[in-house]
Amino acid sequence: MGLNLFNGKNEEEKEVLKDVLEDAIETEENLMRTYLITAERIHDNDELKERLENFAEGNAKRTKQLIDELNDNKK
Repeated sequence: MGLNLFNGKNEEEKEVLKDVLEDAIETEENLMRTYLITAERIHDNDELKERLENFAEGNAKRTKQLIDELNDNKK
């Protein structure tokens, strides 16, 4: 799969990296929700609505990548 970010790290470094990845997941999920909620409220600007939905889709992809990275590095 992906690059194992945890290779060669001691337990403290692994825990810090895990915390960073978990914080990034939370940030991406919050942004995704914000973009989707905002897009739902827009009724008079289709272009802006679509761009916000695209932003949310990008956040969803990054969230999946981060989760995959976390799961790969738990092994």
